[in-house]
Amino acid sequence: MKRPLFVFALWSLTAWTVFAAGAPPRPNIVFILADDLGPNDIACYGRREHHTPNLDRLASEGSRFTCAYVAQPICSPSRAAILTGKAPARLHLTTYLPGRPDCPSQKLLHPIIEQQLPLMERTVAECLRDAGYATACIGKWHLGGEGFLPTDQGFDLYHPGNAVTKPSAAEGGKGEYDLTARAIEFVQKNRDRPFFLYLAHNSPHIPYSARAELVAKNAGAFEPVYAALVETLDDTVGLLLAKLDALGLRDRTLVIFTSDHGGLHVPEGPHARITHNTPFRAGKGYLYEGGLRAPLIARWPGKVPAARVVDTPVINTDWLPTLVEIARARTPRDLDGVSITSLLLGRGQPKARPFYWHFPHYTNQGSQPAGAIREGDWKLVEHYEDGRVELFNLAIAAWRQRAGAQTNSPNPNFDPVSYRKLYVDFVPSAFDPLRADAETWARVAAWRKLMDAVLPKPKTPALH
Repeated sequence: MKRPLFVFALWSLTAWTVFAAGAPPRPNIVFILADDLGPNDIACYGRREHHTPNLDRLASEGSRFTCAYVAQPICSPSRAAILTGKAPARLHLTTYLPGRPDCPSQKLLHPIIEQQLPLMERTVAECLRDAGYATACIGKWHLGGEGFLPTDQGFDLYHPGNAVTKPSAAEGGKGEYDLTARAIEFVQKNRDRPFFLYLAHNSPHIPYSARAELVAKNAGAFEPVYAALVETLDDTVGLLLAKLDALGLRDRTLVIFTSDHGGLHVPEGPHARITHNTPFRAGKGYLYEGGLRAPLIARWPGKVPAARVVDTPVINTDWLPTLVEIARARTPRDLDGVSITSLLLGRGQPKARPFYWHFPHYTNQGSQPAGAIREGDWKLVEHYEDGRVELFNLAIAAWRQRAGAQTNSPNPNFDPVSYRKLYVDFVPSAFDPLRADAETWARVAAWRKLMDAVLPKPKTPALH
């Protein structure tokens, strides 16, 4: 009984080898993901006070996207979208894990979400590994614990590192150099075969710190420690790119740099100010442009046009179908993202399409349950608490129904007094950290204390 299976397996391996021998070599893929980095936090995006020479050079050697959307303006669902090509609403994973607890200040209750990326979902790592790629997840996962780790979802190697470290001569404040060293080890080990490196930095997510000399160097920045953190992240990107060059892998490696969502524009944790997403409104946690847009740079010498600026809207659910097509692997069915390979390689525009968001949650940043759609030049936002719209279109409701999206239910412990203090008397999405005066900063600081005070005391601190 075993012999026919062995013969079939040998034939399959031989057939694949022959096919691969006659096909052009498949590229290595390096996907670098920042954590909470704003859409304009890099110098080449206009933030001239930030020092990002390596990322600026990457943009000049490749293509820089100015309208790159994320599937959700908060970390876990955005990461799930990258890895699966599916909308968070379809995955029933619509906020960070484990999520903000229900509070009396809410009119509505949060839907009960998945607490991990389900194993039934096929990830880009699984697709590429089945196609012969070595795969590694280095850094932040935030999509489940034991039994739902990267090694359960298609990654051969997983190194989480440390999200918070003490800055020193050898390390930054977010474990950046350790993660980069492990990424370089993986690249070195697999230089003779195609590899997929998913390098998910913890930077510049709060809480953070940076080397004192870099903070002093960035004293004139909007937030010097944050600017120093961005510079450190840029330095580690440069180290990885230099290793690709040293190994002769530059021309056959697609490098992608992006963020999981927009920057944090309100105070949180120990930080009185973090960043701003000017000219976009709000930031992390919001369905306004400041929360949904991210920087996106792609380089593949000779394939991705150099020194190009791309204004075409794309979304991070597009990465699975795009990378799978480029790697000539098998594409899963029922995806929400589409391949943007032609756009990426400068061969043509993708078909015009609407973009949808369903975010039925209150967040630590002060946002309230909402949904949105962008079609053409129109951006429509619907607020779930009272049905209020900023430009309504029934396609949002129809899409939620098609996707089987979860909805909110009334909160029996709703407290109208705390609701007014948190969401009416002060509107966090309208807060502009770049132009705020001292009185406004005092108001946002008081608001932050109220936001934190309504939460039940957690048994253990949770990342978000």
